[in-house]
Amino acid sequence: MTLAEFNALPSSKAEAALLDCCGATRWTKQLAAQRPFDGAEALCAAADAAWQTMDRADILEAFSHHPQIGRKAASGSESHRRWSEGEQTGARAADEDVKARLARGNLAYFQKFGYIFIVCATGKTAEEMLALLDQRLQNDAARELPIAAEQQRLIMQLRITKLFAGEKAAS
Repeated sequence: MTLAEFNALPSSKAEAALLDCCGATRWTKQLAAQRPFDGAEALCAAADAAWQTMDRADILEAFSHHPQIGRKAASGSESHRRWSEGEQTGARAADEDVKARLARGNLAYFQKFGYIFIVCATGKTAEEMLALLDQRLQNDAARELPIAAEQQRLIMQLRITKLFAGEKAAS
């Protein structure tokens, strides 16, 4: 999709496209309402600005649209599932011991914080993600949510780029 095509979409279709980038409904509505965008930089800046206005419920809604590290996306559009799988290539390539440790860490994280461990996994090995998971499990809830929200922002920015890059950005 081109930016011009995105700008011309009906609001509901623009929101649906943005939902692949970030699962916070309020964020998608805010961003879609700001169209038309003059360029990709303006869209990315508006996406960040809108993300900064999200409250805890919005952030947790965005997290809920991601599979746990090491798992495939069970729902969402074809693009969302394909992007998620590409982003988690490092986790899928891990040996069984690392996968088991990630699974245990994911469970411990969820039990401690009440939401999934979210990390911008693109380019990271399973071992790197596991180290980040172990490190972030040491945080308290007040410290962890902003870290997780920043990881969501990074994912959102990558996915916006993928949205307008088409098939060339499948991972």
